[in-house]
Amino acid sequence: MTQTPAHDRLRFSVAGWNRCAVLRRLPLLLVVAAAMLLTACQPPVRLMPSPLSFTDDETPVFTDNKAARNAPEIPIFYATNRQVLMENVPPVYTIFPGDELRMGIAHLRVGDGTLNWKELNALSRSPDPANRPAIKLKELEELAVLGESRDDPTSAASQDFFARINAALAQSRHKNLIVYVHGANNAVHRATGQAAQFQHFTGRDAVVLTFIWPSAERVRTYFTDIRHARASVPVFSHLLAMLADHTDAQHIDVLAYSAGAEVASAGLAELGSEMRNGSRAEMKRRLKLGQIYFAAPDVDTRGFVDDLEQYVDLADRVSLSANLNDFTLAAAAIRHRGSRAGRPDPSELSDEQTQLLVNASNRYGFDLINVDPRVVPGMNRRSHTFWYSNPWVSNDLLAAFTRRHAPQQRGLDARATTTDIRYWVFPQDYDQRVRALLRASAKQAP
Repeated sequence: MTQTPAHDRLRFSVAGWNRCAVLRRLPLLLVVAAAMLLTACQPPVRLMPSPLSFTDDETPVFTDNKAARNAPEIPIFYATNRQVLMENVPPVYTIFPGDELRMGIAHLRVGDGTLNWKELNALSRSPDPANRPAIKLKELEELAVLGESRDDPTSAASQDFFARINAALAQSRHKNLIVYVHGANNAVHRATGQAAQFQHFTGRDAVVLTFIWPSAERVRTYFTDIRHARASVPVFSHLLAMLADHTDAQHIDVLAYSAGAEVASAGLAELGSEMRNGSRAEMKRRLKLGQIYFAAPDVDTRGFVDDLEQYVDLADRVSLSANLNDFTLAAAAIRHRGSRAGRPDPSELSDEQTQLLVNASNRYGFDLINVDPRVVPGMNRRSHTFWYSNPWVSNDLLAAFTRRHAPQQRGLDARATTTDIRYWVFPQDYDQRVRALLRASAKQAP
């Protein structure tokens, strides 16, 4: 397909960043040891609590389908702009931004590798946290490297990568590619593990690709992560356009968590702003942007709204789930001296920005979801991880991606602010509504 001029080549600009300086100062063995130590300090990803739909015995949604028969094994596609330590197999990715986009398949395993599908099904539906097995990264299978003087999207290696995505899409009921963008303080095994558990709870049916931007993997290096996230915007923007051009996905969906919003929000805005001179309808058709979902986004509120203006008309829906008591984002707001989109302060917005949100929420399918811990059972009041740690919220998120339903079809209730911005809330009988929706859907199924 014809590439837009802005995407004729990769533009991985990391202005002013001397990414190799640290590596040159350290002996190779010390760098390897440091990389291993960083990974060791990161806790393993454990199977998240079962979304609400998976606990309903009368209408099981976790079935023994063809894709699930390799019970413990979960393959996830990945793309990363992390610099490699050495060109070996498998690659060792550092915490520094690189000038290349590396794409491949991450092979993960649930538990110790001995679980059969029946056992894993039972564990996936168990309410006991002690029963949740760890998700471990076994291997990274790098397939293509894009960049200056390297492969391009039409090379044999790149086409092999896209062909594997297309083969997975051909086996999926939904035919959509979901791109997961992790948050700060994430090692490679955690970024892939979070994507794998999300894929697992789609009934192993969704096709998921995780964009592994170079997190420094430490809470105290938070602002380094923010710089690396912002430096990753051009490559992420290019990745989305390339996936739209070279895969058979009906939609390119995006799930951005926490500081991953720094990458996704600006990346989507870059796509939208660069294409302002063309037909917006044609751009929407070409980019195939479907569900864009920001979970507890750690990105400046005003910047998020400005970004939203550039792409909200190009996507089918844009959702933002927020806990107004989110402790992590409260701390981030102090450090940034401005509220974060996942815990917004409406008084910071200009009249024009407020009106944009009014129009977006009422005309363009922008769904602001207020996740209130006073209503959602079992949710920590200050939770930042609610999109995967709470069964009600994870259930709604999965319904948005797999069923592609609007909020009212998923059982949420509409509200409006004093400035007429529409938003959505979980009703107290949400669990009953979900079960009723599941039974109605089961009756309609052939």
